[in-house]
Amino acid sequence: MHAEGRHYRDIASAILSRPDEVMLEVGAGGELLVARLRVVIAAMLLLLPLANAATGGQFNETLIGLAGAVFVNLFAQVWLALARQKRRYRWLPYGSGAFDVTATTIVLVMLAANHLPSGLNSMIVWCGYLLAIALTALRNDGRVTLFVGGLAVVEYAVLTAVVFHVASPEQLISSDYGTVSLGGQLQRMVLLAAFTLIMAMVVYRMQRLVEMSGTDGLTGLPNRTWLVHRFPRLLDAAKRDGMSLCVALIDLDHFKRINDEVGHHAGDRALMHVVDLVRDTLEDGEWLVRLGGEEFVLVLRKPLGTAWERVDGMRRLLYSRRFVPDQGADPLLLTFSAGVASFPHEASDLSGLLRRADQRLNVAKSSGRNRVLARDT
Repeated sequence: MHAEGRHYRDIASAILSRPDEVMLEVGAGGELLVARLRVVIAAMLLLLPLANAATGGQFNETLIGLAGAVFVNLFAQVWLALARQKRRYRWLPYGSGAFDVTATTIVLVMLAANHLPSGLNSMIVWCGYLLAIALTALRNDGRVTLFVGGLAVVEYAVLTAVVFHVASPEQLISSDYGTVSLGGQLQRMVLLAAFTLIMAMVVYRMQRLVEMSGTDGLTGLPNRTWLVHRFPRLLDAAKRDGMSLCVALIDLDHFKRINDEVGHHAGDRALMHVVDLVRDTLEDGEWLVRLGGEEFVLVLRKPLGTAWERVDGMRRLLYSRRFVPDQGADPLLLTFSAGVASFPHEASDLSGLLRRADQRLNVAKSSGRNRVLARDT
């Protein structure tokens, strides 16, 4: 029971926590997808009042539906324009999600003003809440899902309370929409809350899958997939802020010998020894990534000279801390060689930076290893 409770607390904590940069990057792409879907759905909504008119529906309801559809279409273009901006607005998922919910509520209010039962018993319009909540799953942020779902429950609860406050029992009976009952409205609120929780769990599962795809299984570091997806944003930020960005390609010296002499399990522990030492020294604006095997990339939001000092300091720290493969075994000396390249002076993209850093790494290897090169010799 304790383990189960801890599991639920971990899930709740993950959903309520601010996603890391990888998740936010995925969410930014999701917001653009949501904006495009909103445009398509808004265009489809224009068909509903036309269908209502073609099947003999009331003129007022057709007019309200058409006005609501036009309103949603206009704002769908605004949200799409904002989502296309290179700059990432943190408020945008909340603002556009709140719009989706509130637009549904406004249409229900207009229907209720025309005919009270239609405002609460119109299933087609009410499904707009479900659609708004479902779209939040594409944003990959559980906080947005809970916000939009909670807002839908609150707005619908307020609408229900107002209708039951101002309406007489006779006004809640309709030949077209049936009888509006308090129990039925409470059931709809429960359904909204349940659907919100389901979508939050979908987001949680998506986040775990993204984490697995962007995380190295052995070390827990970001992997090549993370680097490829995250680095363009780092470059954009460096361009925007006029800052330098450096990449250090790090390779452990003679690592194959460790695997051959003391075994692959000890080799894994040696990797963790290096990772733990380096990770403990990382500052803000520094990211350590494992490319594979004994090769790592260190991204530093620093000028070339400062980046060299940082990487060389890590090299000296590793040199001073011997690795003990097993209890009672002789300590082993671990060292690494590295090449450093900088943006924008030496390359303008990730592949160019890695190519330049690899050239310097090869020179460092051929010059005796256990050294960091940041300039061509």
